[in-house]
Amino acid sequence: MVTTDEQIERVRELVASIPAGRVATYGDIAAAAGLSTPRTVGWIMRTDAADLPWHRVLGASGRPAAHLAARQLRLLAAEGVPVTDGRVHLRSARYPFD
Repeated sequence: MVTTDEQIERVRELVASIPAGRVATYGDIAAAAGLSTPRTVGWIMRTDAADLPWHRVLGASGRPAAHLAARQLRLLAAEGVPVTDGRVHLRSARYPFD
């Protein structure tokens, strides 16, 4: 599968639109961007997200990746995102894309 520049820019726009104190899952972003799999969002985030609020993007479980967990949860908690036992409360913090 080839990811187009337009798809990359759409994912970047969506991630940039997540306000402080809210989160989205890779799947939420994939659905909003019209991508077939959340893995494409993960690939884009790994390669082109240094200038984005990357910490607001999580897996469907509400848990961050293990190698980012401490930093990501610290950043989210500072924004007021509800976190318990290393997991974000997606019901209250999930950002609804239009």
